[in-house]
Amino acid sequence: MTDTAKTVDRTKVARWLQEYGVYVAVVALVLFNIAFTANFLTVGNFRTQLIQAAPVLVVALGMALVIGTEGVDLSVGAVMALSAAIIPLYLGAGTLPAVAIALVAGLAAGTLNGVLVARIGIQPIVATLALLVGGRGLALVLADGQLVQLHDPDFLALGTGEVLGIPVSVLIAAVLAVLMAALVGKTTFGRRLVAIGGNRRASVLAGLPVNRVLVGVYAICGLLAALAGVLSTARLGAGDPADAGLLMELSAITAVVVGGTPLTGGRVRILGTVMGVLLMQLVRATLIKHNLPDSTAQMIQAAIIVGAVYVARERSSR
Repeated sequence: MTDTAKTVDRTKVARWLQEYGVYVAVVALVLFNIAFTANFLTVGNFRTQLIQAAPVLVVALGMALVIGTEGVDLSVGAVMALSAAIIPLYLGAGTLPAVAIALVAGLAAGTLNGVLVARIGIQPIVATLALLVGGRGLALVLADGQLVQLHDPDFLALGTGEVLGIPVSVLIAAVLAVLMAALVGKTTFGRRLVAIGGNRRASVLAGLPVNRVLVGVYAICGLLAALAGVLSTARLGAGDPADAGLLMELSAITAVVVGGTPLTGGRVRILGTVMGVLLMQLVRATLIKHNLPDSTAQMIQAAIIVGAVYVARERSSR
């Protein structure tokens, strides 16, 4: 086989893996669990897996938009912690005001990230790293470093309630996935963010509102991270800023990249991101059910993201 033929074959394999690898992996893992994991095919198990995956998906949807612009947001876990700290402070005024204030805080944090990246010109990893540290610190100050138990039934219903038998958090995540797919595929904003990720300089020369789109993308990511913090807090039944959103940035980035959205930007795959979240949830659940420690799941997660980045690099370099 000639070198040219080998190059073509490697390109085809890399393209196929990036396009369909996550779907094959999910199917293979489901088949493995059907064969070797007790009680896998039960409604209770599927419900548990979807509830655990819902907050990760909400965050990953925002992360997909950011990565699509060739950026990254490392502060999503800290924004979740900030949300978990704010909820107990305002829950006495009612569920709606408390949730609204938490979401506004997330929107403000995301907007700050966007301004630092788009208008001041700070690298995304640096700008969001600052909020990763400062945001969780602020959350701990607001909560006085304490876990606060919550008892408001209306708020707790966000984590444990159901609508037509579907958990509320899962329903919210599913609706958001549809909305994000429509945003990326059907709106001018979505087309612009993809164009900016593909070539920011060309987008500037073409007269696109690059700064405005970038600020909007980071604002959406912050808003979704805050919502994920609300859902996680409602499910836990307590505001715990020390633990809320811990390592969420790794989980979200992994799901997005494994789902086929390249770190180099210029493309956003929402369905792939959904499948990436399900894959990482299945990996973790499978290891736990087979009595392997959570640290093993984290190492496998790291290996998966390295593999996904390598596949994307192989494809883009050809």
